[in-house]
Amino acid sequence: MISRRSTFKAAAGITAAATIGVQSAFAEDKVIKVGIDLSFTGADADSAARVANGAILAFEEANAAKTVPGYTFLVEKFDDATATAGQYDPAQAATNARKLVADKAFVAALGPQMSGAGKAMSPILSQGGLATITPSSTNPDITDPKFSAQYRPAGKAIYFRTVATDAYQGPNMANYMMDVLKVKSVYVLDDSGAYGVGLADAFEGQAKKRGMNVMGRDRLDPKAADYASILTKVKSLNPDALYYGGVGQAGVKLVKQAYDILPKMLKAGGDGIYGADILKGAGFPAVDGWFATNASPHVTEDPKAKAFGEAFYKRFGIYIEDYSATCYVGAQVIISVVKALVDAKKPVTREAVRDGINSVKLADSLIGPVEFDENGDIKNKIISVFQVKQAKDKPLDDPDSQFKYVGVAQAVA
Repeated sequence: MISRRSTFKAAAGITAAATIGVQSAFAEDKVIKVGIDLSFTGADADSAARVANGAILAFEEANAAKTVPGYTFLVEKFDDATATAGQYDPAQAATNARKLVADKAFVAALGPQMSGAGKAMSPILSQGGLATITPSSTNPDITDPKFSAQYRPAGKAIYFRTVATDAYQGPNMANYMMDVLKVKSVYVLDDSGAYGVGLADAFEGQAKKRGMNVMGRDRLDPKAADYASILTKVKSLNPDALYYGGVGQAGVKLVKQAYDILPKMLKAGGDGIYGADILKGAGFPAVDGWFATNASPHVTEDPKAKAFGEAFYKRFGIYIEDYSATCYVGAQVIISVVKALVDAKKPVTREAVRDGINSVKLADSLIGPVEFDENGDIKNKIISVFQVKQAKDKPLDDPDSQFKYVGVAQAVA
C-alpha cells in the first residue's frame, strides 16, 4: 500500500495502462492498487471496455461510499492485445503479468479477457503470489489440477473465475442444440486460439457422445481474409448446423461470409460470438439468427440489475453486457476481502488477498452466490443461451437488445 497524495479522475474513454481513481478520495488515504488486464486493442476492444467498466464502477462506488474507511482503490489498466496481433497477444499478456508482479503495490488483479492470455499470465502470477479474477476466460486447463505444475507452479490457486469453464459451456450447448434445436448433424470450426480450440473440442466431444453426426472440423487462421473454401466445403456436406469456437477476429469474418455462403444454416458459437464487437463488425443481416452462449447467468434483464445498468450507462454512456456484471462482481469480491482484512486489523498484502479470495462467500450478487472451489473455479455453473434477433428500434451495437435470451443450456449428465 502507498499513501495517496493526489486525486485521479476516471473517464469513460480512458486509455489502456492509465491509472484511475475517484474524485472523492481523501489526500491521506492509503491506496489499494488493482490491475485490470483485458484486450483493449483490436477485434475485442469494445467488449473489453464494457467489461472493464463494470469493475471501474464497483471501485468508484466503494471509494465514494468509503466502504473501506481510510483506503482508496486505485485501478491501472493493462492492454494484452497488440495492433500486430489484431487481438490478444500472449507475449504482451506475459509482459503485463511481469509488470503486475514486480510492483508490490498491486494486491490483486482482474482479467484477463481471453484464455490464451490467461495461459501466458497464470504461471507468472503464481510465482508472484498475485491473485486475479477473470470475468470471461473459460479454458478449463488453467484451473485444472492436472495442469497445476504448468499454470500454478507455486502451488496455491491464484486464477479465479466469475464464469464457468468450457468444460460446461461447450458440452451444455451441444445438449441444447440436440435437445432443443433438434440438430442431428454439425460441422465444427475453431480459430486456433486456446479458447477457441478448447471450446470446440469440448463441444465436439459431447456432440459425439450424444450421437450427433460431426461431419468435419477445420481450423481458421484469424488473420486470413477469406474462409470461402472452407464454408463451400461445409455447404457441400449440408449439415444441420455450424458451430464456431473462437473470438472476434476470425468471428467477424466468419459471420459475414457464412451469411453469403450458408444463409439458411443454423449457426452457433460460444461467448466469443456474444458482444458488441460481433454486432458492429459483422453487422445485420449477417449476424441475425446466430446462437451464442455466455458462461454465466443472464442478469442484464434481471430487475435486481436495473440499478447497475442505469448507473453504468450514466457513468460511461454505453450499455452493459453480462460480462460487465461478472467483472463488477469480481471487483466486489476484492473489495469484500480487503474490507474484511482491514476490519480485522490485518495487513492488506497480496498473499492475504489471494487467500481471502479463495475462501470468500458472497451470499448474493448480481450473478447469484459467489464461492470458489479449491482450484479457483466458481461453483455456479450456469450457461446462458442467446439468439440474435434484430431489434431495429434499439441501438444495433447493444448486446442486451440484439441478443435475445432464450434459456439455460442443459447441464451434462
